[in-house]
Amino acid sequence: MMEWIRFWITAVLLVCGLVSFAAGVIGNCRFGYVMNRMHAGGVGDTQGLLLIVLSLAVSAGSIMDAAKLFLLVVFMWNTSPVSSHFLSQIEYYTNPKLFNHMERL
Repeated sequence: MMEWIRFWITAVLLVCGLVSFAAGVIGNCRFGYVMNRMHAGGVGDTQGLLLIVLSLAVSAGSIMDAAKLFLLVVFMWNTSPVSSHFLSQIEYYTNPKLFNHMERL
């Protein structure tokens, strides 16, 4: 009985993670401006990674395997915002038409 509960929790978390990744991909395809694309990709990537790693931790069964997966999430959550910030700084300094995409107050 416990194996079935673990299986269904794993399946639901995997499907939610895949939906999150799919939303990020759709956002990357639909948005036209690079900053909007980075935001959609970053949010979908972060949430999808958390849900998929949680599903793997539930199905692993071992505390040591779950701890390794947790370290993977910590690493990815520290490197993904840094790379997004770096790409946004490149866009800010190299795009001469940047202010055409901003709202006027």
